[in-house]
Formats: sequence, structure tokens, C-alpha cells
Amino acid sequence: MFKLKPVLLSIGLCLTIGSSPINAQQDKNELPEIGAAGSSILSIDKERVVGDAMMRHLRATQPILHDPVITEYLNHLGNRLVRNAQDVNYKFKFFVLNNNELNAFAFFGGHVGVHSGLITTADTESELASVLAHEISHVTQRHLARRLEAQSANQPLTLAGMLGGVLLTLVNPTVGIAALSTSVAASQQASLNYTRGNEKEADRVGIALLVNSNFDPMGAPNFFGKMAERFRYKSKPPAMLLTHPLPESRISDARLRAQNYPRTQLPPSLEFELAKARIQARYQGEPKNNITQFQHILKQQQYAIKEAANYGLALSYFANEDYNQAKQLLEQLLANDKRNLFYVDALTDTYLELEDYQSAIDMLAALNLLMPNNQVVALNYANALQKNQQYDQAEQVLQDFLLVKPKHFIAYDLLNEVYRKAKKTALMHTTQAEVYALLGAYPKAIDELQTGYNFAEGKPLIQKRIKARILQFEDQQNKLKRL
Repeated sequence: MFKLKPVLLSIGLCLTIGSSPINAQQDKNELPEIGAAGSSILSIDKERVVGDAMMRHLRATQPILHDPVITEYLNHLGNRLVRNAQDVNYKFKFFVLNNNELNAFAFFGGHVGVHSGLITTADTESELASVLAHEISHVTQRHLARRLEAQSANQPLTLAGMLGGVLLTLVNPTVGIAALSTSVAASQQASLNYTRGNEKEADRVGIALLVNSNFDPMGAPNFFGKMAERFRYKSKPPAMLLTHPLPESRISDARLRAQNYPRTQLPPSLEFELAKARIQARYQGEPKNNITQFQHILKQQQYAIKEAANYGLALSYFANEDYNQAKQLLEQLLANDKRNLFYVDALTDTYLELEDYQSAIDMLAALNLLMPNNQVVALNYANALQKNQQYDQAEQVLQDFLLVKPKHFIAYDLLNEVYRKAKKTALMHTTQAEVYALLGAYPKAIDELQTGYNFAEGKPLIQKRIKARILQFEDQQNKLKRL
């Protein structure tokens, strides 16, 4: 897996929200109000724009897990649910935050975030799917938009003052509620939490969605019960319970509702177990402790699926720099499941650490023919090519991929690295501009484009493209200011 350079920025929520980062002083008194005439209803189109801006802000300020394997799995699972949902107005996007807190949240434009700690807490894929179904239902029922509209009826609030706090509250409720207290009266803070009516509706719609997507309907009450039991006597509840109240009556209602459907007995999911093992081995704990843990699990046969435990052990060996042991395990796993992208990604990393670039390239070239523009294959293939100093081929793979996924953060970051090593300075600055834009840092993006323009002297086609991109970024900012 390509390792991203640290890129977290301390920037305002980029709408920003309402205040342009290019000229915040000029626009600070021109912010629209949710409660103002003609603005009291957040249209679907406005929700899309706001959601996109909030996602850019999250990339800049939160530890999003830029892990193509986990992202691919979660989006496959989430979209399996979305296909059976009603009132879908957006293309949903699912992502993971590298955070051991138990939390999940959804916001405008079909964005659904899950903390890594929630994935490793779930015992079955149906339990994880129940959380995603619940968050999808909050979006399709427009609960957040309705709460904000109700809030603004009592006290008109600027988009900048309100949505920044709302996003922070969803991601980190303890910090977010404290931040909101600077702009929202204490009596109004509680109304940002979903109401019991919202939660009941999301439970009802979510459990039906779970059933229609062929998951076990008991996944929902089982996960609710697990949360309630684990934190029953804790002074600090998990983040999720601060924004999603969980009284005993809600657990009982969910259980009764789920029991109205036929029980679905499902075998353990290999992809779910691999995702859990990957998070545990790569993002939680110390490598030596993880090696001991997975060895114990294998010895005592305390696994749902043996291959997932071996995969976790292989990743733990890799993290401990025992690359040959990792290679041996991963090659055995891949030999029995030749298109499993969890194994492919980890084995690519292992080959690259062992400087066996050709083995990685051969494996990925064959898969790229079978799965063109798959994010796991394409990004690993490009990374292996650039490690082997095959910069033109790496550039072509990434350019082809970006035609299909034009807002892919990792792809632009990797392409920037390719151009840097190939000494294509003008193009390096243009791709760095795209990285900054995906973080909502438009002034930095425009600065990079202007620098790239200077390095493209004598290359009129590149200069023309840079000029056009500067105008597009300026137009995006102006659209945000007009919200």
C-alpha cells in the first residue's frame, strides 16, 4: 500500500463555509444564514455542495484512513445496502477514520464515516452492515438537514458557524459540543443530537434495509446490546452514543422489529474478517504484541476464518520488518485465492520492501488486465513501477485511473511523487495543486498552479491547461461563497 505523506492542514471548513480562504476578510460579513428568507430549506443540490466541502475539510483535519483495500471493502459493503435503499439522492461514499473510538456518522451528500474501532468491535458483517444501514437511513430521511432547519427556525445561524461545529460534533462529539457552545446556546446543543423520533425512524428503515440486502436483521439489536452492555457502567460513553442516544426502549424496539423478519443464518464473511485483521495488525497495537496475539489465535483455533488470522499474522510480521516470514505466508494465501486484493496489496508491499520490484510488477500487470482501474490494483501497480524507476508507465497507469476516479486523493499524491522523481517540475506542481484542492486549501492550490505555469515556459498546451484549472478553482470558491 502506498504510504501517504502527512498532509493535515489547519484550514477553515471550506465552504470555508461561506468565507473564502482567498479573501476571508472581505466576505466575513456576507455569510448567508440558514434562517434567512429563501435559505431555510437546504436543497438536495446545496446538500451535495456542502457535503463535498465538508469532506475536503475532513481530509485536511482528521486521520482518514487512506487505505485502498479497506476503502474498497467498506464501499462494496455500503453500496450493497444503498442499492436496496429508497429515496437515494446521491452517490454514497464510505470512508474510515483511524480512530479506536466507537463511532459512525453521516452527513450531507451521502458521506458516511466509520471509525476503525467500530469495525474491530463488530463480531459479524451483519453487525457492521447494521451500523451502515442506520447511517444510510439518516441520510435518505434527511435527518441532519431537518434538524438544522428546525434549529434555524429558532435562531438564524450562519453556515460557517453552524456546519463547522456540526461536522466536528459528528466526528468527535465531546470536542464538537464544546466548540458549538461558542456559537449556539446551551439549550440548543442537545437538539443537534438525533431525536428519539429520528433514531426510531432510522432503526426502522435501517433494519428493513438490512433484510432487503440479505443480512441478518438481528445484527442491529445485537450490536446495540453490545454497546449498551460494554458501556453500561462507564462514566464516558462512546462517541456514537453522544449523537445517537440508546435508551433501553430503543434496544427493545429494535429487537422486536428484527424478530418480525425471518432469521438469516449467514456464514462468516472472509472479507469482513480480513478487514478486521488488517486494522488490528496495521493500525492497532505493537507489532510484536500483534504477532503473539495472532499466533495464540491460530494455536487455540479462536478464529472465525483461519485465512484471516494468517493474514493478520503476516501483516504483523511485515510491521515488525520480518519480511521473509510475511512473504511466505502471503504467497501461500494468494496461491489459494489468486484475486484476493487483501493478499495482493500486502504481498506488493512485501516485495517492494525486499526490493523484488519485478515480482510485484508481474503480479500486478496480470491483474491490471483483469481488473482495469481497480483502485487497489492500479495504485499498487503504479507504485511498483515508480519504485522500479519506470516513471512513464507509472504515469500512464495513474492518468488512466484518474479519468475514472477524478477526485482520488491517493492517486494524485502518488502521481505527484512520480512527477517529482521524473523531474517533471511543472506537472509536479499541478498535481500538488489537486492534492491541496482535495483538502479544501484553494489558495495553496492556486499558488501551486501559478508556480507550475512558470515552470511550463515553452509548453503552451500545459500552460493553457493550468490557466483553465485556476479559473475552475476560482469558480468553485465563488459557488461556495454564494451558498
